[in-house]
Amino acid sequence: MEEGDSSSSQSPAIYAPLRRAILEDDWNAAKHFIETHSNCLGAAITKDQDTALHFSVAAKRTRFVKNLVGLMTSEQLALKSNDGRTTALYFAAQSRIVTIAKVMVKHNKNLPSILPSHLKGYIQDLPLYAAIVTGNRDMVSYLYSKTPIQDLTSADRTELLKATISSNLYDTAHKILATELKLAPGNKDLLWEALEMLARKPSEKIGSKSQPSVWERCLNSCFRGRFCNKALMQASAHQLVCRLCEELGDDKCDFSPPDMLQHHKELVVEAARVGNIEFLIILIRSYPELIWQRDDENGTLFHVAIKYRQVRVFNLIYEIGVMKDNLGTYKNEGKNMMLRLARELPSQDRLNIVSGAALQMQRELLWFQEIEKIVSKSSVDKIEEIKTSKDIFVDTHKKLQKNGEKWMKVTASSCMLVATLIATVVFPSAFTIPGGNNQEGIPIFLESNWFTVFFISDAVAMLFSSASILVFLSILASRYMTNDFLILLPCWLALGLATLLISIVGMLIAFTAACFLVFKSKTSSVPISILVAAPAVPISLFVILQHGLWVDIFYSAFCSNWFLFRSQNRLFKQARWLACWGKIYNQS
Repeated sequence: MEEGDSSSSQSPAIYAPLRRAILEDDWNAAKHFIETHSNCLGAAITKDQDTALHFSVAAKRTRFVKNLVGLMTSEQLALKSNDGRTTALYFAAQSRIVTIAKVMVKHNKNLPSILPSHLKGYIQDLPLYAAIVTGNRDMVSYLYSKTPIQDLTSADRTELLKATISSNLYDTAHKILATELKLAPGNKDLLWEALEMLARKPSEKIGSKSQPSVWERCLNSCFRGRFCNKALMQASAHQLVCRLCEELGDDKCDFSPPDMLQHHKELVVEAARVGNIEFLIILIRSYPELIWQRDDENGTLFHVAIKYRQVRVFNLIYEIGVMKDNLGTYKNEGKNMMLRLARELPSQDRLNIVSGAALQMQRELLWFQEIEKIVSKSSVDKIEEIKTSKDIFVDTHKKLQKNGEKWMKVTASSCMLVATLIATVVFPSAFTIPGGNNQEGIPIFLESNWFTVFFISDAVAMLFSSASILVFLSILASRYMTNDFLILLPCWLALGLATLLISIVGMLIAFTAACFLVFKSKTSSVPISILVAAPAVPISLFVILQHGLWVDIFYSAFCSNWFLFRSQNRLFKQARWLACWGKIYNQS
């Protein structure tokens, strides 16, 4: 509490009834206390020097705040707590309740810009900064419109810009950047710092387009961004990266890299490391020469992509034509860099992008094979004329291969147990049919359509469960050679799971058909609908609970060999870029 308030010297203990009334949202009790203690509105009612307004805002008592503000003066609204640092509006910004902030600002328009008078450069105590850190777009939008950004120092605006980028509030970051560039156009360090922060963002934070679609804009207008907030933020992030690149240099073929690029090579490395593909595409379009920028280990962004197994970043190499062959010859300490990185085991978090050690081993094999295609035979390492690169790959992946074998056997054993149980259930069902037989041995319900459904479903369940057992037996009997993990084992596993799912579906349909045959004359419409929907429950659970594993297995088995490494045709789409590349390549 600031000096000059005569009530601030009183003990906070006497304000316990007021604090209790605020927490209980009892305005009548609070009003009675205020009437009997005329100075309590400007007094510190807690040990942290909070006023009644601070306390009620922190408790998110909207009605209470409205009533309190109506009784307070502008000076009382501006009182600070926490050693004279923050007003109640700071707590309102943290509360995410825009209504509270509007009520307070309406009675004192200076609240959004009040900072500690005895602490310079303490932008963290600005209400707008608090709203940005909490990430509430509505609160940030409102407080930004009420805060005189132009009156802040350049250092304070820089902190606000960095906070908006950290909180993924790119639309506000645009506005702050525009103000800063207008007031301090030569602040290049800020631009690079902002780019470095954006480079470290996950790939899904920056969109592939600078404007949301018409449909997304319509939904955003109708529902206030409730459904398309992610798409809007991605488009705003895309615009922000483009704006920063434009400010750092013109968008033309400048083949003399600016000096700053040499001092910020970690920009490309960081973006490649986290797989920030959209950021790299925008950056390379602005500075095509970045494709040759090398890090401290003498590698390009493609070498970083190999090291951290970033497929989307690496696929950009297919868009630079024959120049990729030149990249494949890069060496460090006499060893081919691409091959060395491909045969090393990556970090566990990069392995875990796919489920199961066996599928991880397959992904590693695909990486190694793809790098071998790019690297020329003359550049392949020869280590003492004994070990080939493939031998070294096998050595470094021994543990992963062993874990893959173990994972395959455990998965196959569990699935085979389920398939065996299904087979033991549906096999005798073919001979102990519902309703039994007549004196001539003919099934009583032979003419019923449900009997046909029952028998076909039972046969399907029997055949596919048997096929599933055989497939999983083949997996258990496999030799588990290194190359088996590439195609054979993933395909067998996918086939085994597919046949197992079909057998489960067949068994459940057979069960439902049997229920109809036995109870068809006694069931009402409600039990019938329940019987029809009943098989969907376990099937849906099986698919939903194992969805991630299913996607990984079937993609690894049938798609990864053909669609994992390929050109996306996104880097350069216009002829003028080809001219840029040709000139850069000739200069290199």
